[in-house]
Amino acid sequence: MAYVTTRDGNEIFYKDWGSGRPVVFIHGWPLNADAWEDQMKCVADNGYRGIAHDRRGHGRSSQPWGGYDFDTFADDLADLIGHLDLRDVTLVAHSMGGGELARYIGRHGTSRIRSAVLLAAIPPVMIKSDTNPEGTPEEVFEDIKAGILKERSQFWKDASETFFGANRPGNKVTQGNRDSFWLMAMQESIQAGVKCVDAFGFTDFTDDLKRFDVPTLVIHGDDDQVVPIAAAGAKSSKIIPDCTYKVYEGGSHGLANVPGDKEKFNRDLLEFLGR
Repeated sequence: MAYVTTRDGNEIFYKDWGSGRPVVFIHGWPLNADAWEDQMKCVADNGYRGIAHDRRGHGRSSQPWGGYDFDTFADDLADLIGHLDLRDVTLVAHSMGGGELARYIGRHGTSRIRSAVLLAAIPPVMIKSDTNPEGTPEEVFEDIKAGILKERSQFWKDASETFFGANRPGNKVTQGNRDSFWLMAMQESIQAGVKCVDAFGFTDFTDDLKRFDVPTLVIHGDDDQVVPIAAAGAKSSKIIPDCTYKVYEGGSHGLANVPGDKEKFNRDLLEFLGR
């Protein structure tokens, strides 16, 4: 298996499939690189080089006690991109990964970046406030942390329902979708699980989004029960200068894995890569 050693001595696992212009996939929480396998194969089959890593504390990467903040995550991504000497890169990020992508551009710029894709991503900021009334109340994040600490295996089984929209009439969510979510979530350390809630719940990426100077595709489902569209995709699309915004009707938070929406997203991704 392939690893890059970060500047602080942690090991980040990554997959590297195909050849051609690089497409780097950044997973959401509490998942890992395996969440992108359908898209990795899609881009590799179509002449691109697909790369995806496990965030620290997740999957096969190191599980340190600290470092669960977006400056660190962005620097880990920079270590990976530098290690592989990637250039003309398209970054594709889901959910919490969207914060990692945004902070990477905010801290490291776009000299190596060609374009970006934000899918059901958390920016600009999740927490509800007077200036962000569409956001998520603080007690929701506290409940998530309490659920992880109480009995995380059952918590992840329950969380998979709203993640994929399995509670909606006529949904196409498979048991495999939910089982895969649980399996990846259980590979995340409990420390990373809790600390990442504070990181993605309270970090403001507005200034990072303003630094985007590459073409960006923002996709969000209008039935996302985890990262509501009004506080996320709808706002990010207005902040990012060169942005194409697509709303998936009835789309869930995990739409890139649900039959129907998955194929639609893959088509949209390939079209965007071809520009």
